[in-house]
This record gives sequence, C-alpha cells and structure tokens, in this order.
Amino acid sequence: MKAADILNLRSTPIASPSFPAGPYRFVDREYFTIAYETDPDALRAQLPEPIEPNPGNIVVYEWIRMPDSSGFGAYTESGVVIPGTFDGEAISFVAQMYLDDEAPIAAGREIWGFPKKYAHPRMEVVKDTLTGTLDYAGQQVAMGTMGYKHDCARDSMEQAYASLSRTQLNLKVVPGVDGNPEICQLVALNLTDITVKGAWSGPARLHLIPHVNAPVADLPVRRIIGATHIIADLTLPYGRVVHDYKLASMPGATLDEEPMVPDLAE
Repeated sequence: MKAADILNLRSTPIASPSFPAGPYRFVDREYFTIAYETDPDALRAQLPEPIEPNPGNIVVYEWIRMPDSSGFGAYTESGVVIPGTFDGEAISFVAQMYLDDEAPIAAGREIWGFPKKYAHPRMEVVKDTLTGTLDYAGQQVAMGTMGYKHDCARDSMEQAYASLSRTQLNLKVVPGVDGNPEICQLVALNLTDITVKGAWSGPARLHLIPHVNAPVADLPVRRIIGATHIIADLTLPYGRVVHDYKLASMPGATLDEEPMVPDLAE
C-alpha cells in the first residue's frame, strides 16, 4: 500500500474502514429531550474549564433515534448534555453518550471527540407515551417518559431550530503510544442544512439509576423543567478546535500560532 493511499484513508482497519468520509446526512432524526435542574456542585464537576455552567443548573437528558444516516445506518443513542457558556457564547457540552452501533461510536470519538460508549438505548411510542430507556451491561440506568405530541405550535418549531443550531462542544482526549494525552482539546461543531419537520412539548418524567460505568445518575434530578420531541433532517459536518489544553499550558502560546517546524537544513 502506497503512502499516498494511506494518507487518503479516513479510518481503519485498512481492509474495511469503520466509517466513510463525511459530512454525514441524517433524515428523520428524532429527538426526545428532558430538561431538568440538578445539583450545582455535581454540574460543575462534569463541566471542563474554561466552559462556564449555566445559572439555572440545568441538564438536558436526551434520546436520539436515527433511522437513516449516511455512512452509519440506523441506530439510537442516549446521553447527557449540559448547557453552558464558552467565550460569551451559549453552548451545549456533550458530557455522556451511549449508543448501539460501532460505526458512529468510532467516528464520533475519533473525529469530534464525542464521549460515546456501547450500550442499548431505546426510543419508542408506547400507546399515548413517548418512552426512552437506556440499558448498560444488562441493567437499566435511565427511563424517560413524555406525553405524546401534547402541544405543537409555531414557536416550538422556531425553538427547535435554535436548539439544533446551537454550538456543541466535546472534550476530545486521545492518548499517545506512551499513554499520555496526544490530543487534548475542546472541539466545536454546528449542525447544518437543518429542516425541522415537527416539534412538540408535553409533560415528562425522568428516572436515573446509579451505575459505575454509565454514571448518568451522577447528575441527579431535582426538578423537571420541560420536555421536547423533535423530528428533523440535518447534516453533521466536520468540527473545529476552539481550545487546546496542551497548547494553553505553554507560556505565551495561543491557538492561532503556527506550529514549530524544525529546519531540516541545519
């Protein structure tokens, strides 16, 4: 295999790459999110600096069902998103994600630093109830319920678009061969080409169960604020580095500086 061929690879293994090149298009992507108030100390412990926590101690627990995603197929994921502020901009920090498909796990971690782990989330309509569950290692660790399509209004569509357009931040940590972080960055991304097909709100409940390897309950539920159900088409593009922890630890260094290149003529 030639060096040029290797440099054109987007993932490994060579014989059957884990995922193709992006960007990635999602059709009829379905969101079920429950916003709730949590403990402020627990919230701060899950939010890496320099991200600032939101003043209401709000957490968003979500299920996302993806029946048609280019390169990844059909899968469901579930996890924890924390609203916050970075450089004065309102952002959503993705704290935990659990899903049932290897391709988006590999791509999510390797490209954008999404904190993805293999588990068994499920999202479905049961009679009059939108229901989400998450099982990890054979044990249920989360269950959410929402009244199915109780309220639909024009402002719900606008709010849904604003929510999906919001900048997402991930903490991307990739170890080198010596075990130390080779990459340690905050990575930002913004979904594009968004078409909201439906948006609803309604009453909801959320139950989180402590688990050592799926610690969603470490952000305890103090008060349910509200829930949304969204169906949309959108594109997941590549991201950008907004904070480099290794570079920031170097005196006088900035993210905009050109990397040091040795003079091979010396």
